[in-house]
Amino acid sequence: MSTDAREALRHLTAALEAHLEAVESRRSATDAAVDDAFDAVAEAFERYEEVLDVDHGESLPMVLDDGDDDSDDADSLDDHADEDEDDMDDDLEEFDLR
Repeated sequence: MSTDAREALRHLTAALEAHLEAVESRRSATDAAVDDAFDAVAEAFERYEEVLDVDHGESLPMVLDDGDDDSDDADSLDDHADEDEDDMDDDLEEFDLR
């Protein structure tokens, strides 16, 4: 792992630790320290992911929630998840590799 990737990983780990501390010492449901720590984790995660991609062509198996509460996207990550299995079988039967 490159020096940049290790430094980004250390920064992410420290941000996660700080977030846990903020959550454990939360004074109210709207404690700004928790929100700030949350934002720091998101920034550190994005930096680490970017360094992994640039230096190693690698990605992480996680995606940050963009915070957009658009109900169309929030219901399902896969638009086909609600599709009837019989309909999917019919699609396969109609598919011709020739």
